[in-house]
Amino acid sequence: MPATALAPGFADAPREAQEVFKAVMWALAQPGRPVPLPGRLAPPAPLSPEMASIALALLDYETPVWLDPALAAAPAVVAFLRFHTSAPLVEAPAAARFALVADAATMPDFTHFALGEPEYPDRSTTLIVQVERLGEGPLLLEGPGIATRVGFTAAPLPADFAARLVANRQIFPLGVDLILVAPGAVLGLPRSARVIAEA
Repeated sequence: MPATALAPGFADAPREAQEVFKAVMWALAQPGRPVPLPGRLAPPAPLSPEMASIALALLDYETPVWLDPALAAAPAVVAFLRFHTSAPLVEAPAAARFALVADAATMPDFTHFALGEPEYPDRSTTLIVQVERLGEGPLLLEGPGIATRVGFTAAPLPADFAARLVANRQIFPLGVDLILVAPGAVLGLPRSARVIAEA
């Protein structure tokens, strides 16, 4: 096992995992608004400290996870996640409860992932996506957790990202949920969010 795969996890696992979990829940409860998320870990590249923190807080031996090609090609990342989370890695995106995406610009279309079932809409994939920056921007959202509307931007993302969000909302209550992760922040895009405009 590469030495970098044994990079330490949380120093105070119960407290730090709870802090990360709360930040993610706040982000999903307030779509489109960045929530502070400290990146205290030093995981192997290309796994970011923030994504590593979310992985350690949310994954366990019962949560199948899919890694995008950038992460799957890094043995140290695979070993790090296996060691710290025991989460089973799956090759098919649709078999995953969580998907970790380091190369946001080339992430697969949402239809490649589990979208849930009419009787069990929660049986879907949550995508955790690394981006370089988050902020206020021209992509306007409305829906639960948004008082009127909120605008956000993130980069890099696929050119058709807004269209993907629209299509995802059209099959609600099915669909995927997204967690965008940037240095020091996390932003939630639950399937309930509606895209109402794009500049």
